[in-house]
Amino acid sequence: MQSLLKRGLPVWKFILASLAAICCAASLVGGASYAADEDAKVDAYVRAEMQREHIPGLALGVYRDGKIVKAEGYGVANLEWDAPVKPDTIFQSGSVGKQFAATAIMMLVEEGKVGLDDPVQKYFPDAPATWRNIKVRNLLSHTSGLGEYENGPRTKPDGPFYLRLDMTEDEMYKRIAAMPMDFQPGEDWSYRNTNYVLLGILIHRVTGKFYGDYLQERIFKPLGMNTTRIISEADIVPHRAAGYELVKGQWKNQEWVSPTFNSTADGTLYFTVLDLEKWDAALYTEKLLKRSSFDQMWTVMKLNNGQPNKANYGFAWDINQVNGHKVIEHGGAWQGFTCDISRYVDDKLTIVVLTNLDAGHSRPGKIAHAVAGFYVPALKPEEIKPIEDKEPQTTSLLRTVMDEIVGGKADPSRFTPELRAKLFPEEIKGAGDALKEFGPLKSLELIKRGDEGELRSYKYRATYDGTDIFLSLKLTKDNKIAALDFATD
Repeated sequence: MQSLLKRGLPVWKFILASLAAICCAASLVGGASYAADEDAKVDAYVRAEMQREHIPGLALGVYRDGKIVKAEGYGVANLEWDAPVKPDTIFQSGSVGKQFAATAIMMLVEEGKVGLDDPVQKYFPDAPATWRNIKVRNLLSHTSGLGEYENGPRTKPDGPFYLRLDMTEDEMYKRIAAMPMDFQPGEDWSYRNTNYVLLGILIHRVTGKFYGDYLQERIFKPLGMNTTRIISEADIVPHRAAGYELVKGQWKNQEWVSPTFNSTADGTLYFTVLDLEKWDAALYTEKLLKRSSFDQMWTVMKLNNGQPNKANYGFAWDINQVNGHKVIEHGGAWQGFTCDISRYVDDKLTIVVLTNLDAGHSRPGKIAHAVAGFYVPALKPEEIKPIEDKEPQTTSLLRTVMDEIVGGKADPSRFTPELRAKLFPEEIKGAGDALKEFGPLKSLELIKRGDEGELRSYKYRATYDGTDIFLSLKLTKDNKIAALDFATD
């Protein structure tokens, strides 16, 4: 994730992650064997994307039925030493680490020590009254309604979660408890690292063990994941990559954060593509959990109205479809590192991509999806085509708003009061700074149109010089902007 945002990316920060990816077609080779020419095509694709995205180093893991088909390092793990990336190079996990915390919670559920429908106040008796309807499953699925502890203002030097502050778990909890709720539990979905910080504290309170120690005891050691562990900048860690940020076209070292923020359960692990083979293999078995527990984790959480959440999110996994093939996946980013794990369970194919470049400039998920298409052509991402634009006035409005944001002159009156409160002034300024990096906007194409209750919804592809990003816009009846999100796909 980015230097000031941890584990997962809020919508505005997704803007930064949008250097274009080119998906190359490839031929399938039968069975488990993989011809040398196809292997060379994968290598060529990965190297081309690294050059396009300015990624210093990348590790690729490809697993079939839980076994390594390809484990390859590309580029440089440490720019100062010109050390190459190898399969045993250690990267940071970002939010991919959440799936281990979620598995630990499900272990406690199977043991009867935690209940998914337990109110969190059972484990946090002094929690504010506003938390009374939050259940453990709401934390796991990001439907709790809690605010994001890692938003811009809260992580600044005068904020309660300044990333260079050290604090105890109890202090962290108390500061989280002081934050206002964003919505009522189960009424909506919103990705919040806060949820998994609390789950880590919950694990500690139930087991009497720091969550990282519990993961070592119950998951990493039993699976032989010998290099997977909690981040420590103090310890000597062989084969550790350095994380980088791209600032005005120049690589810079990742920003330092306190040990507190490198020991929370929202994504603070080291691992390799070799260790993740063991993790992937275990997910096909019942070594860690019963199949029924995994099925709960890999089922889209429904909201209070009985409808699936808008992100197709389960417990620490996104559950999606690619051309009718199920994919269970998650991305992560933190301190100059990004990663993605995409498990195409119908095909028993898993792709892992680890990079040492910030989330503003690397797209491991795009690379993983494209690589999957080399192994199974049916998994090749579909080409996105524009649709007829019957409301050019809306497209014109969006272009005007984007120009205003880039120019630092965004008009708050164009937004609903709720969105205005979230975006101004910090987030809107960050969006403008990010968009400036892309240069002039070349085109804005409508690719989807719909209605969501009383809101009109639109999805556009914005094309810059060599870069595409996707914009989701929602408008009220009086043309106020109720949502404006940016993503890489």
